[in-house]
Amino acid sequence: MAAIKSIHEKYMRLALRQAQKAYALGEVPIGCILVYEGAVIGRGYNRRNTDKNTLSHAEITAIRKASKKIGDWRLEGCTLYVTLEPCQMCAGAIVQARIPEVVIGCMNPKAGCGGSVLNILEMPEFNHQAAVTRGVLEEDCSRMLKTFFTQLRLRSKAQD
Repeated sequence: MAAIKSIHEKYMRLALRQAQKAYALGEVPIGCILVYEGAVIGRGYNRRNTDKNTLSHAEITAIRKASKKIGDWRLEGCTLYVTLEPCQMCAGAIVQARIPEVVIGCMNPKAGCGGSVLNILEMPEFNHQAAVTRGVLEEDCSRMLKTFFTQLRLRSKAQD
């Protein structure tokens, strides 16, 4: 069990590096990686404002890159690591891509669909479910988001 925790933490740190890229762009710092047979095959970070595109979520970008890398839309055998609980769009994409395992850093009680508002990832009504591990490097993931939003509020207040 300690070995699995260590592996999850290793890959979540890589997802946090992706989140830092979003942070540097002034985007909400969310990062994601996809791992297949011990190799990172997809990376992504939030770029909605930068790209002016609703679909530019970390998970969608990582799924797109991973699918291209392995040449299939099915990502069976992969593990997805994401710093913030997926929204309904991303959770749906994870189910559609047949990703069997999802590791979440921190939860999103206002919009999360991996167990908070909904649990699309584990719904038995769908033809595919993911095994979900929650709370990996939770404090680090949460701290980055809290710091980002605190700084955003301070900048907004300074501009008023």
